[in-house]
Amino acid sequence: MPHVPAMAPLDPADPEGAIAAAAKRNSNWGRWGDDDVLGTLNFLDEAKRREGAALVRRGVSFSLAQSFDMNGPQKGWRRRTNPVHTMLDTGTDAERGTQGFPHGLGGADDVIFMPLQASTQWDGLGHIFDHGRAWNGRRAGDVVTSDGDAVTGIETVASLICGRGVLLDVGRAIGTGGELPDGFAITTEHLEATIAAQGESAHVGRGDLLLVRTGRLARARREGWGDYAGGPSPGLSFTTADWLHDTEIAGIATDTWGFEVRPNEFDVAFQPLHQVAIPNMGLFIGEMWDLDALAADCAADGVWDFFLTAAPLPVTGAVGAPVNPIAVK
Repeated sequence: MPHVPAMAPLDPADPEGAIAAAAKRNSNWGRWGDDDVLGTLNFLDEAKRREGAALVRRGVSFSLAQSFDMNGPQKGWRRRTNPVHTMLDTGTDAERGTQGFPHGLGGADDVIFMPLQASTQWDGLGHIFDHGRAWNGRRAGDVVTSDGDAVTGIETVASLICGRGVLLDVGRAIGTGGELPDGFAITTEHLEATIAAQGESAHVGRGDLLLVRTGRLARARREGWGDYAGGPSPGLSFTTADWLHDTEIAGIATDTWGFEVRPNEFDVAFQPLHQVAIPNMGLFIGEMWDLDALAADCAADGVWDFFLTAAPLPVTGAVGAPVNPIAVK
């Protein structure tokens, strides 16, 4: 597609104008028809999956998921809590013969309660709206009701998110000690500099699943969760909206809570890049991914692309879902 000019310098006092302009420039509404529910995953076709599968060279695999347990980062914002895991049947029950099974059979069973975006997850296309409009220009109230997302529920993409993954370790390339400080806005120039530093295997293009490591999760593990969930963080600059659109990536995930820089670059705004990327661009966003072990391996062998499979749990009507992404090199 044609090159999109770089964004003009941001006016911190005019978030509404900047968001509206970026949304108009980068809108994919109608690009794949009025009934589309896949957004940028339309870029991830069969050929791209074959390309990704061909990247398996050594057979070594990495889980990119954080733990799903009570020791997670959530602090209750918007009723988001850490997962609560409870046993329904235990070995103690089996030893005492209280389970009611014949011939000495015993077992264990369990249940979990959790917000679907408590840990490593994908944002679905019904997660964010722009002035009451959801992905592809639909009325938000026609998409998501108290029954869930009846149009772009996360189950619609359960079989699709696998292909060529590429890691840009911005923390390692331009940070200090492999990490970026809180409030660091990753610009297009930073992304391009990281690609240049990492070499040919780090090129980013149509249909790719892009992973961006900032080092924020590594710091949280070292110093404690603190404000990892919702607090200050490095992340993508609002000015990368055009680059994200122009590269035609299928999805992007980071090792941070919110994907974009926090605090953001405007005087008064909340997740402004989300407001452009999800409802207008149709871009799938992953958050709280654990990229550290993969990044160390990529740095060691100099290969930054791999086969990535990252299917969300297909919870019907969900606007986001947990995922255990697996990168295979």
